[in-house]
Amino acid sequence: MATKIRLQRHGRSKRPYYYIVVADSRARRDGRFIDRIGDYNPLTVPATINIDFDKAFDWVMKGAEPSDTCARILSYKGVLYKKHLARGVRKGAMTEVEMEAKMQEWIAAKEKTVEAHIETIAQSRAAKKAASLAEETKKKEEYAKKLEEASKPVEEVVEATEETADVPEAEAAVETAEEAATPEVTAETPAE
Repeated sequence: MATKIRLQRHGRSKRPYYYIVVADSRARRDGRFIDRIGDYNPLTVPATINIDFDKAFDWVMKGAEPSDTCARILSYKGVLYKKHLARGVRKGAMTEVEMEAKMQEWIAAKEKTVEAHIETIAQSRAAKKAASLAEETKKKEEYAKKLEEASKPVEEVVEATEETADVPEAEAAVETAEEAATPEVTAETPAE
């Protein structure tokens, strides 16, 4: 029976979450499996990978073929590198103590690169947040200036109307103009 190490999809629509399983190559993607060796969440930054290293290494040494994505995951976690070193031990190129020392050295270097990557992501997020905050405050200041400019002419118009209303001479001139416009009826007009 040909065994494959592959992903089994879970999660809702557009929110995938995967189990890393060992399954018969003839089984359906989300069907029966032999062993579950971990899980993978691609939506987090960086992606979350939980894997049982010893189980995965054991299955790889037994001949289970990883899919392309699982091969990258196993390589990222160091399972395939340990397989490479184990071949060297089998051939007599190194001892198991040397293999474990190289493996620990590789794990330490990998952890440093992952931490640096996480720190870079955090810095870029903080820079984006600061830039968007600065842009937002700039927009608010521009809007406040526009409101001040828009309110100034209204105040001037209100002041101008108040000044004309206080003058009684202007009111008297308006009343005399109205009286002159209306014709007066006199007794001299012929009656029919």
